[in-house]
Amino acid sequence: MTVLEDRTEITLADADTRRLDEWFERLERMPVPEGYKVEVVGGSVFMTPQRDIHWQTIRQILWALDDRFGRHAVVLSNVRIDFPGPQNGFCPDVAKLREGATRDDEERQRCEDVEFVAEVISKGTAHNDYGPKKTAYARAEVPVYLIADPYQGKCHVYTQPKKGEYTCELRVRYGTDVDLTTTPLRLAITTDRFPRD
Repeated sequence: MTVLEDRTEITLADADTRRLDEWFERLERMPVPEGYKVEVVGGSVFMTPQRDIHWQTIRQILWALDDRFGRHAVVLSNVRIDFPGPQNGFCPDVAKLREGATRDDEERQRCEDVEFVAEVISKGTAHNDYGPKKTAYARAEVPVYLIADPYQGKCHVYTQPKKGEYTCELRVRYGTDVDLTTTPLRLAITTDRFPRD
């Protein structure tokens, strides 16, 4: 492992990376329906439909990031980033990379450069967002992980990753601002327009 500024570089095993590459190559050849998000979590493939509630929430988060960091910040949606753990090729709903982020040898974004992830809950994959994905984001030392849950009408914010887990959790009801001003993001996200299911 190599220390990058204040974060640790995480090297995935070559076998895991090759296996993920094989999965994604196969998935690219499959007739995945338009509007579906596809990712590999712990070696299992998940295809989730993107509903309008999902996309409207993502848009609100993207606008907040644009307002704070400008339109030239590297912010991704549903783009593969490999995270620690066995075969974790996630496609976060929103991922913001730090300024100066670099790509790996395969020209993919590196998890070490991710400083914010947001996931919007879908019924069929909520267990991933609250479970293995949360663990992988903490292991990658992503400083801020936000879960927007339209079924609960709440946001869950996880910060201060240490030794593979988040040490702080904040729960905020929709309609209340998510105050991230004390995190590396230094912004607040308004949730009063987050749709509920």
